[in-house]
Amino acid sequence: GKHTLNLDNKVADVTVKPFTLEMGIGFELHVTISGEKINISEIPELLIPEDWMRDKLELNFYKSEQGGGGEVENVNYDKRSRTAVITFLRPG
Repeated sequence: GKHTLNLDNKVADVTVKPFTLEMGIGFELHVTISGEKINISEIPELLIPEDWMRDKLELNFYKSEQGGGGEVENVNYDKRSRTAVITFLRPG
């Protein structure tokens, strides 16, 4: 539908149109688990910004029942070595 937005005393007419999202990217990770941290190696090289990869890794392990996930404190991702260390707030 059509909508009118007021932006800084200016009016903009906008139209909402559906669009198709690209399919997600699947990949395999090699994981070593301790109670507090997960070491990940052989992360595939994807054509996405580094902060997106950090977000993907965090979401994958946040409160994940498989793989010993939980509330994530930090994601240390190194694109060059294709590794990451995820640190949790509480040991799993």
